Amino acid sequence: MRLRRLGSSDLQVSEISLGSWLTYGGGVSREQAEACVDKAFALGITLIDTANVYSAGRAEEFLGEVLSGRPRDSYVLATKLFWPMPDGGSGLSREQVHTQLDASLTRLRTDYVDLYQCHRYDWKTPLEETMAALTEVVREGKVRCLGFSEWPAEKIREAQQLSGVEHFVSSQPQYSMIWRGPERDVIPTCRELGISQIVWSPLGQGVLTGKYEPGAPPPEGSRATSATMGRFMEGARDERLLERVQQLGGVARELGVTLAQLALAWVLRDENVGSAIVGASRPEQLEENAAASGVELDEDTLRRVDEILGDSVAWAGPAS
Repeated sequence: MRLRRLGSSDLQVSEISLGSWLTYGGGVSREQAEACVDKAFALGITLIDTANVYSAGRAEEFLGEVLSGRPRDSYVLATKLFWPMPDGGSGLSREQVHTQLDASLTRLRTDYVDLYQCHRYDWKTPLEETMAALTEVVREGKVRCLGFSEWPAEKIREAQQLSGVEHFVSSQPQYSMIWRGPERDVIPTCRELGISQIVWSPLGQGVLTGKYEPGAPPPEGSRATSATMGRFMEGARDERLLERVQQLGGVARELGVTLAQLALAWVLRDENVGSAIVGASRPEQLEENAAASGVELDEDTLRRVDEILGDSVAWAGPAS
């Protein structure tokens, strides 16, 4: 597993990271979730990404339990705040930064997180208040570095230009072969400002694994058949997209990799991408995904990917 430096920080993160959205503490059994975390460490995955809102705090609680027996310096722990929590708290006010961080630290059973991320931009709170509060928790030793997810480019730039505050080192956008919106302005802005990407949904919620076939029902046990996850699976019902993804499978076979590995190598082709987050319900999935680290794609392969996908590539704004 290769490591990459996260922005202007001293954090080194694995090219493939383990996420917990829709899985741990909710959509996956405890036994399978523990097996996935164990496999992640065995494969050299060091970045573990979660959020306070995932399964209403249960994802953090699960990770706090399974990580508590491991040396704290053996992994990079990232969590987030913004979305409404059961206690009624939401947003990025000074009060919420302190309240939600302390609650996350309790659930995660740790004194600090390596990366604290603003899950969306808070249009109701002055940016100066948010950045001042984030600076306080960094200087209190509760957070090592700061990041954000799905912020508009103009607010990223505005935050980095503030003086007397800690600055962001990471951005977490949705990004994949079929979802390229960040290429328009977020990635160029971040590259200029010393911010790396930690991308989510690099496999298009599983569509880019090739398991969803045109004209066929979703495989039993897949995300598209799940009551909790199925509503995020629009791509699994797009017949033309599924046909094109099957064509990408031929490109992957020629390279001697799986379709999922091709998709992950595609996002990692950009040096501004520090890590690609993958979810996993089975350890075997992680083993396949981790093998994408170090796979390099030449210009001819990248051109063929673009030709096959054509107008199936989405350039819309970030998903909410």
